[in-house]
Amino acid sequence: MLRTVANRIESAVVRGEIDNTVEGRTIGWIWLLGRADPVTLDLAGDCWRDLAGARLKFRNPEATGHAQLDDLQRGVVGDMTASRKCRVPLIPIDDYLEAKAAGEDPGEVWKNTLYLEWFSESDGRVVIETTDYELELSDPEWRMDADAEEAQKLANLQAMRDFLERIIDRRPFQPDRPEGVEDDEFEWEKRLKESDRLTDAYQEVLEKYMNDPDAERKEAFAMGWDGMLEAMADKQEQSDPEDEEDDDEEGWMECDDDMDFGDREDEHPLIQEAEDLAVRAFTTLDRESEAAAEVASLIGQVAAKLAGALCGDYEREIGFVLALLKRCLSLQNEALAAFNTLLEQTPEADRRRAIEALRDDFHLLRGKTSEMRRELRGT
Repeated sequence: MLRTVANRIESAVVRGEIDNTVEGRTIGWIWLLGRADPVTLDLAGDCWRDLAGARLKFRNPEATGHAQLDDLQRGVVGDMTASRKCRVPLIPIDDYLEAKAAGEDPGEVWKNTLYLEWFSESDGRVVIETTDYELELSDPEWRMDADAEEAQKLANLQAMRDFLERIIDRRPFQPDRPEGVEDDEFEWEKRLKESDRLTDAYQEVLEKYMNDPDAERKEAFAMGWDGMLEAMADKQEQSDPEDEEDDDEEGWMECDDDMDFGDREDEHPLIQEAEDLAVRAFTTLDRESEAAAEVASLIGQVAAKLAGALCGDYEREIGFVLALLKRCLSLQNEALAAFNTLLEQTPEADRRRAIEALRDDFHLLRGKTSEMRRELRGT
């Protein structure tokens, strides 16, 4: 089964070689930490111009991770280049994140990034993205011109679209239901699963193209949003450059980082409880711990799901609410397991008591969620 997110393997790579000396074909060998034999690449397509026609050898001075890949990677190339630009912090990443959280400017610098992407028949989208490898590039045995590079980039964009199309697995068009007929919980679960797949796919697209000057168009194409592409083309044909500049300035919105849930008088009590727990988790847990970060994230997701199911002044279909509450219960189970891990890693008595109190209140919320689901199923 194809992964829904990119299989990023840069931390597990010890060394490797990419060979594009035969036009239209890219081969390679990648040695991963803990494996004696290399993973072999046999891919259709070419690298970008900086690597096209040449052999690239690379070495990771600090291989530490683990990667699970089939020994033979057949498929098509994605974007393969050693000249992709990215912003890199000037200080260690932990210090950088702490400074950003404090509202400080820790400083960044633009660097060339090694970006090797391919679409494997067995492992889906695989990516190596790093500024830390040692690189050695041979002279090219053939040269790619600008037109050929643009054609290859378009082919790479199509490969991304084809991959995401299989991941999203859109359901066939459903005819309108007769008036007064509601979808049941299981039909809503199908819809929500497709929504989850769309969310995962869009996250991949945003991550890949966020620094691209043509990001909006590429994102729409990769996601298969042809209607949006047509609207963008129409807007571009009709827009006046000066008006477009004004629109861009007006389009910026400031975002407040403080956690604010607004007017709560009409909120459902379960939403209020979940939001209060999310605030407590945000303010009391040391989120430098992986388990604590997971707990805080899951509680926040529960609050968001409950709000989606229960907030607002209009009546939702029971099947929709049941499907979302089922997802809440699943997230709550994950959070309780993460609580147990966090407690095992917390020796200080005062912190343990605070975490236990938060866990116990969260467990009560789970019970109320389960009870509401039982009541709705009874209707």
